[in-house]
Amino acid sequence: MEALAAITRALPEATVGVGTLTRPEQFSEAAEAGAKFAVSPGLTRVMLNACAESGMPYLPGVFTPSEAMAARDVGFQYLKLFPAKQAGGIGMLNALAGPFPELKLCPTGGIDGSNFQKFLALPNVPSVGGHWMAPQEAIAAGDWDTITRLAAEANS
Repeated sequence: MEALAAITRALPEATVGVGTLTRPEQFSEAAEAGAKFAVSPGLTRVMLNACAESGMPYLPGVFTPSEAMAARDVGFQYLKLFPAKQAGGIGMLNALAGPFPELKLCPTGGIDGSNFQKFLALPNVPSVGGHWMAPQEAIAAGDWDTITRLAAEANS
């Protein structure tokens, strides 16, 4: 949360989100730190209530068709598929598109520089998430040029 607050202070014009929220109190902590939206690996009633209290846009995670239905039934159209690789990857996303054409999914977990474009080519995938653009080694070394290059490659 300290890093989030520092980013939002330094770049007030940026739309900064926060993840991975796993406890309800993190919604208020994130809002205080300046987050504009939140992401989590799943959706529980407690998390749903905390989200509603915070008023913050929320991208909850799902893993199964039943979880996708439950999230849809409480009003979500945009979901995170997590962990995407273990859930079946592109095959799972294609399978979900049939019975759930109204749902849009952001796969995370197993997404990298070699496959993200294949995921983005799917009609039910408007975005992907992954840490390949900011590898731990580059962060630890302060190698911002590598991170900038990887982010630019992902954006092209």
